[in-house]
Amino acid sequence: MADQHTPRDPTSQYPAPPFPEQSQQPPGSGEAMRPEPDHGEDSYRGTGRLAGRVALITGADSGIGRAVALAFAREGADVAFCHLPEEAGDAAATTALIEDAGRRVLAVAGDIRDEDFCNDLVSRCARELGGLDILVNNAAYQMSQPDGLAAIGTEQFDRVMRTNLYSMFWITKAALAHLQAGASIINTASVQAYKPSPHLLDYAMTKAAIVAFTQGLAMQLAPDGIRVNAVAPGPVWTPLIPATMDEGKVAHFGEQSPLGRAAQPAEMAPAYVFLASQESSYITAEIVNATGGTPLP
Repeated sequence: MADQHTPRDPTSQYPAPPFPEQSQQPPGSGEAMRPEPDHGEDSYRGTGRLAGRVALITGADSGIGRAVALAFAREGADVAFCHLPEEAGDAAATTALIEDAGRRVLAVAGDIRDEDFCNDLVSRCARELGGLDILVNNAAYQMSQPDGLAAIGTEQFDRVMRTNLYSMFWITKAALAHLQAGASIINTASVQAYKPSPHLLDYAMTKAAIVAFTQGLAMQLAPDGIRVNAVAPGPVWTPLIPATMDEGKVAHFGEQSPLGRAAQPAEMAPAYVFLASQESSYITAEIVNATGGTPLP
């Protein structure tokens, strides 16, 4: 595959729907998806933009998180990331990619719905990798409910809120003790924050809250020289899709995009690199929309 600098037609550079009908049990695995997601393994070329920095990424065992971890490592950063214990296989693949880039890696298994785990994750990153310069709050959970609000039980609602919001709050709060001027916090929002799909109501709620958190925290931390931004992806081909949607939706996932297809995780990573690097030094409180052409505010 050509690297990220080679001009290509964005409507056809990756497979478009329909995809094979497929389903997985949550949290899902990228290696079991057809087609298998591209995280930039063969295409991303780093230029040292994050040399010497330490990054912590939540949910980097697969999907967008893995693509960001790979890109950060190839840009010269050491990377810590967390994953669920049942995602150990995918986490090992991410670890290998970071090590292959010649960088140090810390993979921590646990559940970010637990406040103590979140605090320990940040402490271990700073202690074992020597600091913390970049925080990416990326991990998320969704579960499609075509039958609407009445079908969303308290257990699901609690899981979505604690995974997507509580963990971001806890981890960011703990990270502030280690972040210094020049540091960057990047949150993963979503097109769902602005254009919520009815079957993802609770998930969309959390993504709207992430936008508010990003912009409010950016103003709080601007005097300290710490920037806070977010990336709002549109449809992205990750394990979350076959693990949380019915097979019919999976087969046609992403076709509503003006580009006619879902993004690959590799296409999201450059936005995170830009927001983490010194090139974006005057950008804070910004939401970078990566939606494949769907207009957002």
